[in-house]
This record gives sequence, structure tokens and C-alpha cells, in this order.
Amino acid sequence: MLDKQGVEKPVMNVPETVLPIEPLTLHEVDEQITKRVTRIDHEFKEGFEFLKYQPKSVSIFGSTRFTENNHHYEQARSLAGKFAKLGYTVVTGGGPGVMEAANRGAFENGGKSLGITIELPHAQVKNPYLTDYEDFYYFFTRKVMLSFSAEAYIFFPGGYGTLDEFFEIITLVQTNKIEPVPVICMGTDYWNELHNFIKTNIFEKHDSIEKADMDLYTITDDEDLVIDIVKKVPIRDGVRCKY
Repeated sequence: MLDKQGVEKPVMNVPETVLPIEPLTLHEVDEQITKRVTRIDHEFKEGFEFLKYQPKSVSIFGSTRFTENNHHYEQARSLAGKFAKLGYTVVTGGGPGVMEAANRGAFENGGKSLGITIELPHAQVKNPYLTDYEDFYYFFTRKVMLSFSAEAYIFFPGGYGTLDEFFEIITLVQTNKIEPVPVICMGTDYWNELHNFIKTNIFEKHDSIEKADMDLYTITDDEDLVIDIVKKVPIRDGVRCKY
């Protein structure tokens, strides 16, 4: 198509169909607010009830994609088994990959193996090693539960979700929203690269964090070191989470 000067106009990609979204009336907005707040309130209450009777627990995070022949899967399974033998409840998101490995290690060693699961359009696959689970609709309520009252947070390599949860936890510790419990990153092949970025770019180049903020987490491959760190954490008699 040419304009008045005979110059060809760029072709714009206009959607052929209109999205089937109708604006809500004010009454419908009020109904949605009430419905969602009620559901959020219910999820928080049920979630806190589900977890509050676990006097010793560790929350374990990591990729959903690892299979049992993956080194990180094997290590998550082994580490969770050691925690189970020490009487710690193992808490994960209840899905496949590292979550399955951790639940499996706890289950195989007679421990409590809990899942904080999420409802998805295509139902999330719950791994078969859960001794109990609580289902959530909202990701943010689920994340609160995964950061609630654990003696330690252990992160294996993963994708965007794992990194989101990692930065959420260290931000909560950094801002004193939760007590400074151990945040442990298993897998130097993965986490050292991230640490180098944090050190050289975020700290040194842009001065966006304090030097002490890089001590909020520990990177290691040593399972015995992880056990030793967690065993030194006093067992809580209440709630660590302040929000």
C-alpha cells in the first residue's frame, strides 16, 4: 500500500480475531474480589495448619526436568534420605525432578515426605513418594508455604521457578522478614556461575547489594557439610516467618 507521496507504507500485523474478553461491571468486580480473597484466605489457613506441626523440616527446591540418572537427582535423593533418618520432615513442591528425588529419599527412609502442590490447567503430576500433600491454586500462597518455618532451604539447579524461589528466600532473609536460617545451594557446577555474576556485576560493578549479602547463601557439593550446617540450627518452638 502506498501513501500520498507514493511511498510504500509498512504493513502492520493486525490480529484477525478479537480476543473474547468482556469488561467486567463494577458488581462483577466486587464479586471477583470477594471470591478471590476468600480463596486466598482459605489457602493460607489450610497451608499453615498443614505445616505448623512439623517441628523440624527442610524445604528442597530444584528442576522438574531431572530424571533418576541425573547427578543432581541422585544427590537430592541421598541428602533427603539423610535428613529423614535424623527426623526432619522433607518439604517440596510435590512434583517431578528434584522434588520427586527429595520426596523419594525421605519416603524410602521412613520419613515424612510432604508436597506443597499447585493446581495447573493441565494437572500437575504429583510424585508417588508423598506421605501427605496440600494443593494450592495460587503460586504466591504456595511460595509462602514453602518459605514457612523451615530449618533450612536447600536449592538444587533448576530453571526460572527455582531461581525465583531462591531470590525470594534470600530477599526475605536480607530484609529480616524471616529469621536468618541457612540457604544452601547444592551443585557448584551451577551455582558458582550465578555467584560470579552476583559478585562482579551486582556487587562490584553496580554496587546494588552489600558485601555481606553474598554470605546469605552457601554453595557446596558436600552432603555432610549440609547436614552439619542444618543440625546446628536450633529447633523452633514457634513460627519463623514474620509475614
